[in-house]
Amino acid sequence: METISVSKLLTLYFFTVLFLCSNLIQCSVTYDRKAIVINGQRRILISGSIHYPRSTPEMWEDLIEKAKHGGLDVIDTYVFWNVHEPSPGNYNFEGRYNLVRFIKTVQKVGLYVHLRIGPYVCAEWNFGGFPVWLKYVPDISFRTDNGPFKAAMQGFTQKIVQMMKNEKLFQSQGGPIILSQIENEFGPVSKALGAAGLSYTNWAAKMAVGLGTGVPWVMCKEDDAPDPVINACNGFYCDYFTPNKPYKPTLWTEAWSGWFTEFGGPIVQRPVEDLAFAVARFLQKGGSYFNYYMYHGGTNFGRSAGGPFITTSYDYDAPIDEYGLLRQPKYTHLKDLHRAIKQCEHALVSSDPTVISLGTYEQAHVFSSGTGKCAAFLANYHSNSSASVTFNNRHYDLPAWSISILPDCVTDVFNTARVRVGTSQIRMVPSNSKVLSWETYNEDISSLEESSKITASGLIEQLNATRDSSDYLWYITSVDISPSESFLRGGLNKLSISVNSAGDAVHVFINGQFLGSAFGTNEQRSFTFNGPANLRAGTNKIALLSVAVGLPNVGFHFETWKTGIIGPVLLHGLDHGQKDLTWQKWSYQVGLKGEAMNLVSPNGVSSVDWFIESLATQGQPQLKWHKAYFNAPDGVEPLALDLGSMGKGQVWINGQSIGRYWMVYAKGACNSCNYAGTYRPVKCQLGCGNPSQRWYHVPRSWLKPTNNLMVVFEELGGNPWKISLVKRTIHTQISSEPNTKN
Repeated sequence: METISVSKLLTLYFFTVLFLCSNLIQCSVTYDRKAIVINGQRRILISGSIHYPRSTPEMWEDLIEKAKHGGLDVIDTYVFWNVHEPSPGNYNFEGRYNLVRFIKTVQKVGLYVHLRIGPYVCAEWNFGGFPVWLKYVPDISFRTDNGPFKAAMQGFTQKIVQMMKNEKLFQSQGGPIILSQIENEFGPVSKALGAAGLSYTNWAAKMAVGLGTGVPWVMCKEDDAPDPVINACNGFYCDYFTPNKPYKPTLWTEAWSGWFTEFGGPIVQRPVEDLAFAVARFLQKGGSYFNYYMYHGGTNFGRSAGGPFITTSYDYDAPIDEYGLLRQPKYTHLKDLHRAIKQCEHALVSSDPTVISLGTYEQAHVFSSGTGKCAAFLANYHSNSSASVTFNNRHYDLPAWSISILPDCVTDVFNTARVRVGTSQIRMVPSNSKVLSWETYNEDISSLEESSKITASGLIEQLNATRDSSDYLWYITSVDISPSESFLRGGLNKLSISVNSAGDAVHVFINGQFLGSAFGTNEQRSFTFNGPANLRAGTNKIALLSVAVGLPNVGFHFETWKTGIIGPVLLHGLDHGQKDLTWQKWSYQVGLKGEAMNLVSPNGVSSVDWFIESLATQGQPQLKWHKAYFNAPDGVEPLALDLGSMGKGQVWINGQSIGRYWMVYAKGACNSCNYAGTYRPVKCQLGCGNPSQRWYHVPRSWLKPTNNLMVVFEELGGNPWKISLVKRTIHTQISSEPNTKN
């Protein structure tokens, strides 16, 4: 007789329940103080964040299957307002933005969904997920008791909820969605706003509950979440957290698996031993739902990265890496943890723990159900020393800063510090695809003033002009220098210019010649360019290219923050001292000529004079477009572009934007870890002295077998001849001895 595996039985059970919910009975999701209750059963729910726009539809099923195989019950995703409603009333749910397809893929695989509608998401996503047009709604103020904002927010939330209802995707309709979130991490903002914040919180909760989804609503990092909304915790550790009412379950909506990367910052990782310890400690103190943020981080394609200065990679040191490959030992160690947790599920949801002291730093949390089930968590809180303890007349060895799980109160099936899998060895292997001859087009800056359609007396804030239609805005003016001034103060070679910007970067040109660049950072967006002015007697044309590197996604009223050149713009060294150009007439051009001519199009609709550039001119600091063709590499391995030879810019494949690139080198305290009190390291920093990101994900689904078009816009003079297409491979060895990392 064929033996039926446990996984097959669980899958059969899931689809049987879905059939019954859809056809025979009304399914329900409720909660009590112990857990989320699905169809009358309390559940320990293990969740992981996978954001649909940060991968491709062709990747979704594989990612979700790997999540299921890793022991997850739930897939968590934000809903990204700005990609779905790019202009008021015009919606986009195609391709990577096909939310319904994503949720139905989760349903097909057999997992639940936590739909975090927000619609503010933060998420290191451009403008926190808000569409930029929202900023220009009259009298609006974001995330407060403001009529225009609440009307827009309610409209989008209703749109998403109704879409889910139409497709019968809520669990109350037989679908996979068991939880929804309204707002996101509003607590700190609410406190700053005072009464207006509390009023807005209550309104948002009432509005969401009133939509009648049939599933509970969640607010994370919001202590004032009103009934029946559940408040939840985000952080590296949440064992300290308790819900704001004794009849609500303890939920952890973001257990941070690592951290995001910034241009100019190091690669941040979180040891899996510490992550597993944090999860086990949360459960032993009564937690019943936790979500890894991220389980698959993915890629910030296009201009979706926020921050600013967030890299195109959103890998997050997640169990499934940016390319969809398993990161070890994180993936398997957490899978083992999940298996142990599920063995304890009945006891965990049936009783409160009895806490027994086993020593100065050692404790046992014991769960005993009424049916005789018993589970125990044995903890050693000492950060450096292992311990030997006695529990139920048996001896157990506990590594430092670890928890052992005993599903039957006897057998140690898992310890958070004992890792049985080796570390992934990542290799970027050259592919057999050769990039064919490059052609170049110089961005035209000679006719900027003539082609400008915007003029003003004074400097315009960048977003007011671009509405984020482009990263780029030209500020153009002219200044007359009399012949006599060239003989004063040591001559024109003593003149200099200073340009003050609110962020994020600027390239300075005078009379068509490049003078230099200056950049902000995530810690200090504003900066000043200082350099020689290189003026001549007569009329001089000054052109300043201001560059955004993603819009802010977090901060108090970040919609009011400025981007671009705000002044003053000063000339120094003239006979009368300095000349302030801030309030004279300026012309503006939104975007680049190459963008307007659609040079990235694979359809050949743009016609410009591309030329083959000599290698001798490569590396010169000039705004340049480059294009070349290549064939898709053989095999199935994930692909990436090695852009180590480039400077800063953007790249497209067959018209699809890979994202922003920038070979800025990482700074910081690398090869070190941050500590939090008596906790073990939560973040380890690596990669200083190397580019924050060198390789850029190229989805295979974007490629044709032959004749793929690559277009690169380079701001700083990189060398495209050295760009290569590489394959990402991972090899992992099984450890012969558990790694306790005491």
